Amino acid sequence: MESSSTRFTDMRSSDTDSKIEECVNNAYPLRMLMPVMNNASTNDEGESILEPYVGLAFDSADGAREFYTLYAARMGFKVRIGQLYRSRTDGSVSARRFVCSKEGFQTSTRTGCAALIRVQRRDSGKWVIDLFLKNHNHDLGPTEGNHSLILQQKILTAKPVEVVHRPKCKLIEEVEDGRPCPSGVITAKRSKPNGDEMQCEVEPSSGLEFNSANEAYQYYHAYAERTGFRIRIGQLFRSKHDGSITSRRFVCSREGFQHPSRVGCGAFMRIKRQESGKWVVDRLEKHHNHELESQQEVQKKNLSVSKKFIEEENGGLDDEDIVDINIGNLVKKRRENHKTIHELESQQEVQKKNLSVSKKFIWEENGGLDDEDIVEINSGNLVKKRRENHIGSDWYSVLFDYFQTKQAEDTGFFYAVEVDYGTCMSIFWADGRSRFSCSQFGDAIIFDTSYRKGMYLVPFATFIGINHNRQPVLLGCALLADESEKSFTWLFQTWLRAMTGRCPRSIIADQDDIIQQAIINVFPGTHHRFSMWQMKAKEYEHLSSVHSSFQFEYEKCINQSQTTDEFDTAWNLLLCRYGLKDNTWLKAMYEKRQCWVPLYLRATFFAGIPLSGNIESFFGTLVNGQTPLVEFVPLYEKGLERRREEELKENFNCSILNAYLQTKEPVEEQCRRLYTLNVFRIFQKELLQSYSYLGFKVYEEAAIVRYLVRKCGNDDDDKSTVTISTSNHNVRCSCQMFEFEGVLCRHVLRVFQILEIKEVPSRYILRRWRKNAEYGLPLYSESGGSPQEVNASMVWSLREEACKYIDAGVTSLEKHKVAFEILHEGRLRLGGPPS
Repeated sequence: MESSSTRFTDMRSSDTDSKIEECVNNAYPLRMLMPVMNNASTNDEGESILEPYVGLAFDSADGAREFYTLYAARMGFKVRIGQLYRSRTDGSVSARRFVCSKEGFQTSTRTGCAALIRVQRRDSGKWVIDLFLKNHNHDLGPTEGNHSLILQQKILTAKPVEVVHRPKCKLIEEVEDGRPCPSGVITAKRSKPNGDEMQCEVEPSSGLEFNSANEAYQYYHAYAERTGFRIRIGQLFRSKHDGSITSRRFVCSREGFQHPSRVGCGAFMRIKRQESGKWVVDRLEKHHNHELESQQEVQKKNLSVSKKFIEEENGGLDDEDIVDINIGNLVKKRRENHKTIHELESQQEVQKKNLSVSKKFIWEENGGLDDEDIVEINSGNLVKKRRENHIGSDWYSVLFDYFQTKQAEDTGFFYAVEVDYGTCMSIFWADGRSRFSCSQFGDAIIFDTSYRKGMYLVPFATFIGINHNRQPVLLGCALLADESEKSFTWLFQTWLRAMTGRCPRSIIADQDDIIQQAIINVFPGTHHRFSMWQMKAKEYEHLSSVHSSFQFEYEKCINQSQTTDEFDTAWNLLLCRYGLKDNTWLKAMYEKRQCWVPLYLRATFFAGIPLSGNIESFFGTLVNGQTPLVEFVPLYEKGLERRREEELKENFNCSILNAYLQTKEPVEEQCRRLYTLNVFRIFQKELLQSYSYLGFKVYEEAAIVRYLVRKCGNDDDDKSTVTISTSNHNVRCSCQMFEFEGVLCRHVLRVFQILEIKEVPSRYILRRWRKNAEYGLPLYSESGGSPQEVNASMVWSLREEACKYIDAGVTSLEKHKVAFEILHEGRLRLGGPPS
């Protein structure tokens, strides 16, 4: 059996010459053309090989694709259109990859070949090869002839030649002699309910014979419509000798489990090709495991444009080569994951070619439709089509099996699938431990999409939180079908529904207009902070050419401004001094300064996640965008287990170890008793540093007192203002460390020493940083959460503890008896009825 997901760009030698000239006219291969022209007078000796290289430029990405396709035809491999890259500034396509058809592992015919070219759009509008991987990990096929001499002649004459595009598919009417097509091509013309065509009065049975696979499909389609169900075209089977199709299956539309509407129905009809060319029903299952519909309902649901199969010219047929039918003409459909670059033809040209339904990809480099906007032309109307999907179809069945296994083990396991026009898209999942962690530590989260840094096999994203030990904890995982606003919005809404339903205070995510808009829509009031790795990359991209002294002043403006007025003044002076007032990127970043400038971030709680430096991936190098399907689940489990073991180890250390006291201050003993080890070390450092500061009273009115706290010596930059109420000890520092990190700063502790405050008020020792953070009252009880949110958090707190209790109670019969007695006694103490 052969998978249907493989698609090839198949160029025939009959039109290669004209396409070579088109590539030559569009490209600027200076290094390549010189040897060709020098050898133009030779015949077959010393011919130069038309080979890509880094720096080769083209007028368009389409020209680059045509060039690489011709090169592939000469070398003996085929090309697919690979990943595209978008600008983080305006969302336009900035780079594209064209890969060997055997790249990846999504089908059995692919070998993970790394051969590719990547073209990048430059400011001049040219597309330049910036990456070329030549070597293949498989044997190359037969080449399509040597066109070096033809190329030499075309370069020397430089005469324009009309490019003829050979059709990539064969019409059914063109089958020679009108004989039944042996490949099993299915035209699937829909029959009218009361028409004469394909009336199905005979019940299907084994041995029933048809002239063609197409006839069998129409028969089963008519039978299904009359009986009350719809059908899909299922698996095909090929000959091991010549690759021709030997049998086909037609199945009930509710076969399988890939979609919520599918219930695993086993009804099907299989046909097998005989030596005579006839097709015979050799297997049949009539029983359905669901209720059948009326004939009218089935007819209403059936698509007006049928799904069909056509035969590729190089022989054989993939079972998902869907085409549309109109007035007897067939048009092959492109894979949804890849784009072909064409301009929309006028309606007159469409009518001239007798295609009233055509499928095209539109690529507008300077405005207009995105290159992902697939449209259909039908009587001049544009209709938006399905979104692309970066998740391989084989991932769904593997992950769903894994999810069902986990649900049987963990009653708190949650997963959801986004469905778009009946197609599975993005996936989200979280186990019970992650959902409990979110109820405790979901106030500051990281949305990690680091797979977007480069090429990837799987779009794997994670939600990460910071626990009471300042360790990363998993709050959910996802595979993203695409990078559209719809996809991110669905994901954030699903995460919110799976957790406590309360939006986080802050989120760290990519600098991306689409992600930013999704956050605004789903998490209103949540402070979005840009990922630092992305900011640094953008700064290097846009500012590396500026004078070297600019970087120092830029960093000083960003990191040392204490007020908004001070930042605005320094920013404007910087732009004027270096002539950057018209810099588009700096203008855009100033508008978004609340998302990346420390001055605007310090007032929001980010659980102390550093403002500078990269954030380590939760799974490290075990699971990332390059992890293949066969290794994904085992490595995911291994990485998660490793992190959970680190959590348990740190919790154990906190329960048995005590940090050394370095002062005799009561506040130090108080915080050592309450804080976890890692958080106490931060507090202890601030306490020790406070002795190096001086405090001066600069304002007093009633119970409100303000102090200027600065470091001893001549360091005027290290100073802050602390305002405190002497009546209730409410305190605030201009450095905003407590607001950002949840731990009091050295400036406040110095004022406490001046006022002889011996203990830190309990409201300034956050429960999320305490040793018992995972027990007792939920996190939201102290931050004013709604009754529903508090109740949800209590449920997860008790559920998590109950899971640990069960694990301990089932280790032996004796422990089970003790555990049961404790539960019984506890239920009575809670006022429950006696058993």
